[in-house]
Amino acid sequence: MEDTQTMKRQLACAVDDLTPGESMTLDGGQIALHRAEDGTFFATADSCSHEKWSLGSEGEIEGSELVCPLHMARFDLASGKPLCLPATIALATYRVEIDDDQVYVVS
Repeated sequence: MEDTQTMKRQLACAVDDLTPGESMTLDGGQIALHRAEDGTFFATADSCSHEKWSLGSEGEIEGSELVCPLHMARFDLASGKPLCLPATIALATYRVEIDDDQVYVVS
């Protein structure tokens, strides 16, 4: 159960600001917002869990997977779980809300 008193809802962008297959970094580099190829939004930790590398500015989306180009670690966009080596630790994930064509990340 989420503790709603400590949750922060942050405006990330307008829906049309992020095209499918694109990502961006938020919150001073702590959170990455991703728009999957099917248009669904996801939010994860920005830094790859294998090596400190920005997934919001450098990551690549392939289907429902997020790829870190540094060492080709792959993560499931929805769960943050690593899908191959060298990554073995899941990315933190955050709830995304769409309200009046605005995208919010709840962290």
